[in-house]
Amino acid sequence: MTTRWSKKWAGPAVAVVLISSMLLSACSSKEDAASGNAASDSSKPTTLKVELFDRGNSPAGYTITDSYLTRLVKERFGKPNNIDVQFVPVPRSEEIQKLNVLMASQSEVPDIVFTYDSGTFNRYAEQGGLTDLTDLLDKNAPNLKKFLGEDTLAYGQYKGQQFALPGRRLVLGKYAGYIRQDWLDKLGLPVPQTTDELYTTLKAFKDKDPGNTGGKVIPFGVSLASAQYEPLLWSFIQPLTDEQKYTLTQQLGSNDYPTLLPGFKDGLKFMNKLYNEGLISKDFGLDKDKKQLWQNLQNGLLGFYTEDAGELYFSANGGYENLQANVPGAVITPVDAFTNSEGKHAKPAYAPNAMYVMIPKSSKNAEAALKYLDWMASGTNLFDMQFGVENENYTLVDGVPVVKPDATQEAMDRIYNFGDLAIIVNGKYAGDDAKNEAAYIAQTPEKYQADMKKSVEISNTDNIQPVKFDHPIEAEAKYGTALADKFQEIIVKMTMIKPDQFDSNYDSMIKDYMASGGQAILDERTAAYKEMSSK
Repeated sequence: MTTRWSKKWAGPAVAVVLISSMLLSACSSKEDAASGNAASDSSKPTTLKVELFDRGNSPAGYTITDSYLTRLVKERFGKPNNIDVQFVPVPRSEEIQKLNVLMASQSEVPDIVFTYDSGTFNRYAEQGGLTDLTDLLDKNAPNLKKFLGEDTLAYGQYKGQQFALPGRRLVLGKYAGYIRQDWLDKLGLPVPQTTDELYTTLKAFKDKDPGNTGGKVIPFGVSLASAQYEPLLWSFIQPLTDEQKYTLTQQLGSNDYPTLLPGFKDGLKFMNKLYNEGLISKDFGLDKDKKQLWQNLQNGLLGFYTEDAGELYFSANGGYENLQANVPGAVITPVDAFTNSEGKHAKPAYAPNAMYVMIPKSSKNAEAALKYLDWMASGTNLFDMQFGVENENYTLVDGVPVVKPDATQEAMDRIYNFGDLAIIVNGKYAGDDAKNEAAYIAQTPEKYQADMKKSVEISNTDNIQPVKFDHPIEAEAKYGTALADKFQEIIVKMTMIKPDQFDSNYDSMIKDYMASGGQAILDERTAAYKEMSSK
């Protein structure tokens, strides 16, 4: 079935026979399942077990394994292919621990599992616990392969073989800047377009206090969250050779860190200058969860800050709406102010992959699993899982689904956990890149959508792509967590220290960082680069 499922679901799920997992052996059954036609009544269905995050938030009338979307899957995919889809709940808060237990059992592990953690995927691949999908993908899931694309699929490869099917991340841009337009207007200043212009603007905000804060003005709002300092620091990184990019970058967790890159010290010196001139948040090192930053923003004390693109405009956050309620006339403009030595607005981007979708080596249903994922990438199946029912969950405006602001609770409950079932994508897929972006912007209140669009454009400008090897760097997994903490210690201390003490303290902190695992990562990445370059 390829037509949009626009009718409201009626009645209970169709009962299915629960039997032990097995592949269809009759040729006619295989042919029927491949074609999508109902198989003979005499053939036994294949049982396909699929992991499903349980966040403990199922609305009344639903359970995590029996909901509108699980019924949709059974009706649209299961019945025509004679496959009994069974969802296996895994608590989101302990998904890696639970997945490790399931993988170790082999007999209990679902046929489709997933994780956001790259280290977990790499470990399973290295230990031989995953099905090699390299050839099976071409044979059984051509629509899925086309949907994901080569760039995304590359993140699921281990030493050249396809061991995971990474979900496709639709929103790749990370950061944008935001500035008080009403303050600029009051001072007769233009929107800053370079780092030097921004510095001049921040000085004017401090000296002239256009918000009449009574001396509480914070020209540049900073917290200890990466969104507040990464755009600044990465703008100071010098142009890199491929060798520098691969060997000197340090990946701690899911992010690339610039600790060893040329220009990092200069970026810290600029932060130190701003701090010692009273231009950034005084106690930013204590604000790890951005609570103080958001409070200062909503109270009208911040002149400029950087943040995840669009974060300001989502109603759930209420930041902008609260600011405008507290400070009548307050206006914020998206801005791309930091420039590097080449005049570019360089800033990190997300990798094009989301969660790692995997088929354990112990699964006897790899073909059925791929058939399910391919079905999701076919026709309007993914669209309907993510957006729900037309004119109840959304309306189409120029082909773009716009969420209905007056949707009933029943309609909203219908797709409450669409992201956990639509595992082949991160973000709502509306049909193509232009529609995806339009649908993303349409999630914000109409009065903010023009600025939302601008912030997304800024986040996609002059992006710095993540660095990727074809196998994990073991030292990063071993030392990553401790070094990420040390990185933040470097940020805080080197920003707050007196300028005449900067150089000596910087050298000692970097020495400690290298002795704590940084050197081991550098050595391993250097060896991996030499091996990769020699191929």
